[in-house]
Amino acid sequence: MNYIPFSNRFFNQRIYYFLSFLVLGTTMFVSCKTEADFKPYDLKTEYLKDPIGLDEAAPRFTWKIDADSEYRQKEFKILVGQDSAEVAQGTGAVWEHASAEAINLVEFKGKELTPFTAYFWKIITKDSSGVSSSSEIARFETGMMQTENWQGHWITDTNSIEVKQAPYFRRAITLEKEVSKATVYITAAGLFEFYINGNKIGNHFMDPVYTRFDKRNAYVTFDVSDAVKGSGELALGVLLGNGWYNHQSTAVWNFDKAGWRNRPRFLLNLKVTYTDDTSEVIATDADWKTSLGQEVFNSIYTAEHIDARLNQSGWNTTDFDDSAWTPAQVVEAPSKHIVAQAIQPIRLVDTITPVSITKLADTSYVFDLGRNISGITQLKVQGDAGTVFRVTHAEQLDSLGDVDLSNINVHYRPHDDSDPFQTDIYTLAGTGEEVFQPKFNYKGFQYVRVMSSTPVNLSKDNLTGYFAHSDVEQVGEIKSSNEVLNKIWEATNAAYLSNLFGYPTDCPQREKNGWTGDAHINTETGLYNFDGITIYEKWLADHRDEQQPNGVLPSIIPTWGWGYDWGNGPDWTSTIAIIPWELYQFYGDDRALRLNYEAIKKYVDHITETENEDGLTTWGLGDWVPVKSVTPKEFTSSVYYFVDASILAKTAKLLGNEADAKIYADLATKVRSAINKKYLNTDTGIYGSGLQTELSSALYFDVVPKHLRSKVAENLAKRVRADDKHIDVGLLGTKTILGALSENGYADLAYEMASQETYPSWGWWIKNGATTLYENWDIDAASDISRNHIMFGAIGAWMYKGLCGILPDEQAPGFKNIILKPNFVKGLDQFKASHKSPYGNIVSSWKRDGNLVSYTVEIPTNSTASFNLKHFKEVMQEGKVLKPELLTLSSGTHHFQIKL
Repeated sequence: MNYIPFSNRFFNQRIYYFLSFLVLGTTMFVSCKTEADFKPYDLKTEYLKDPIGLDEAAPRFTWKIDADSEYRQKEFKILVGQDSAEVAQGTGAVWEHASAEAINLVEFKGKELTPFTAYFWKIITKDSSGVSSSSEIARFETGMMQTENWQGHWITDTNSIEVKQAPYFRRAITLEKEVSKATVYITAAGLFEFYINGNKIGNHFMDPVYTRFDKRNAYVTFDVSDAVKGSGELALGVLLGNGWYNHQSTAVWNFDKAGWRNRPRFLLNLKVTYTDDTSEVIATDADWKTSLGQEVFNSIYTAEHIDARLNQSGWNTTDFDDSAWTPAQVVEAPSKHIVAQAIQPIRLVDTITPVSITKLADTSYVFDLGRNISGITQLKVQGDAGTVFRVTHAEQLDSLGDVDLSNINVHYRPHDDSDPFQTDIYTLAGTGEEVFQPKFNYKGFQYVRVMSSTPVNLSKDNLTGYFAHSDVEQVGEIKSSNEVLNKIWEATNAAYLSNLFGYPTDCPQREKNGWTGDAHINTETGLYNFDGITIYEKWLADHRDEQQPNGVLPSIIPTWGWGYDWGNGPDWTSTIAIIPWELYQFYGDDRALRLNYEAIKKYVDHITETENEDGLTTWGLGDWVPVKSVTPKEFTSSVYYFVDASILAKTAKLLGNEADAKIYADLATKVRSAINKKYLNTDTGIYGSGLQTELSSALYFDVVPKHLRSKVAENLAKRVRADDKHIDVGLLGTKTILGALSENGYADLAYEMASQETYPSWGWWIKNGATTLYENWDIDAASDISRNHIMFGAIGAWMYKGLCGILPDEQAPGFKNIILKPNFVKGLDQFKASHKSPYGNIVSSWKRDGNLVSYTVEIPTNSTASFNLKHFKEVMQEGKVLKPELLTLSSGTHHFQIKL
């Protein structure tokens, strides 16, 4: 959505709804004899389904309503308690809250929550006729809540950071009493896999998520009751990987020189509650034992090496003889803060069978997965002991059909050939069929070369691919009569997921860095398509960890220090302002704005302190990887300076800080005036040199004076036509070019540009076999040629906004009210988009036949929509001609026949 400057029209959503309804007490929920035909469902705590291990003292509760189109929530009541039976019967001993608001988000304000406690809750809603309905019981469980609640010690082994073999740890224990419940809490600097009696716990991949290790460490919670009950003898096993903590591979970002670098370490608490209501905690200490094993090397950046001849079979079981193992070493904590990993975990989400296999030689085969992914491969092979398999992952093939890494290994700086890029190395034990797959690494690839040190016969069955990413729910879908457009949407989503690993990245192979510019440009794309709020809120906490006292943020987050003096600036690190604002628009939740308000202020204030004499700023990276035309960096950075100041002013107003609201609204006005003074020719309506990025950015972000908008838009259209209706922008311009056209009367031209199939265009990639988005418009470029980059993905959000016209309303965010602005463009016969908003599924679908359009829209329960009919010749509904006015739609399905 556009970041317009502060306006007096903006008012606090919560005040708006309190004025709309009378606040009622709990007595309004009396029993009703009429049977309800609606029901609350999809109850979530902190946007997670029945989560455990929460640290949040004031968790947020959300729900939806399953009802027919006539339903309207008049009142709701929430009950929270520690006894599920009491909650089911209508008592909330911990919190009872009733309200006459038609909302579906409420923040806990009951009795203080205690650690390690299960809580149960439900929602009761009542409609306008007095009929009430109750949800099923939901639950959540608190975790440590405070770092001080951890017991035991961080431990590691006695090896140095240069030792490549991964450390294994075990502890054998005996539980003397019958177990009622068991929960494990585990944090690591690095990565871990946890086992009980030989079985891996959980289906996560690469826990915990990456944070700045010297500031904050994440812990993961597992309910292990089933694994512990009935097993008096237990063997606890932990295998540690390096992750970003002990980065042994060498690349241009110098993570091997990180100040936090050390041997991987972990802290574990197993809390066991017995049937007699007593409990105990088994914690890590010097009584744990450690050894090395078959995991001979692991690098999150490059690959993983396993020598199965060194496998200590049964190392994590009770029968194992650990007399040769040595005591673990107690060490200091990496940071003072251990926080719950309350986000959707990384998982191996999709299983992919190769579409083909090519034999290059008796010892070399190339597999094609048919699509580009982030993830890993599993290899099943057999052979003599000592046989070595090298499994190399690549995005492209050379002219001979072999894998080609030249487009993704350019920043790798190896000292020798012991750590080949994206190449897993497996050494067989000779024990029959052996199965290998990485635990602590992922890659970006489509093609896989398997080379053996001896001749081998392989088939497609020997290799399986796994698409790995943060396992966020898909909430959006696009379908049109243009198959290339459909494939662009699919490729955009694939690139987005390939770059979501607990934080948004740029690419899953060459860097894996949390580039800020790539992320904020594509936040809308992500949120229209996926339920990503937990990932973004976690990443914003990373921002607060990285922000310097003067407000400066690095260009990649997290980081050990790289990026504070290159690549950052308003055009890139505006993430600190833009992402909280987008979360507010999509979810109607202002927590991210509240938590990051001071950080946004410090950031904007720093830009002001360092601005030029003319009130502009040159701090930034610019319109990265443009087609041919280069927009001045001062222009784009100053536009984002204006965007940030505008968001800050509106946020201050929302949070009730009138003084700050005025200060930053005035600042935004000043910056906009300075941009227009230097770059806008008021006679011609041209900014700068009249480039696509210059004109579209000024329009999209509302820098253009109102009386000149039509002239600037006309100039943009002329420029696009002069460029043969093809894009001539870089990263920043992809955010604005399509929206600036479609929002200013040139939607047909925007669609022509978006649907091009010749260079330069998104469709050009698709026509050349792309299944993800690329880093460069020129597929034969000499540099910047990753084939799985999200940075040009803003077209994904534009499809929802510019074609089906589903937009959040700034005055009723979270799609409480939906702004409908569909564009029935020429050349596209059908288009349908759906988005699962916080209130339910929104659908906008149309079919065009000449100048006649059949338009259908579905509005979820408790939402409304605003649909302006003034732009059409005639609109009919149920056989009646409607007045050309702003129409307010209630929940339900609406059909329109429109003449253009």
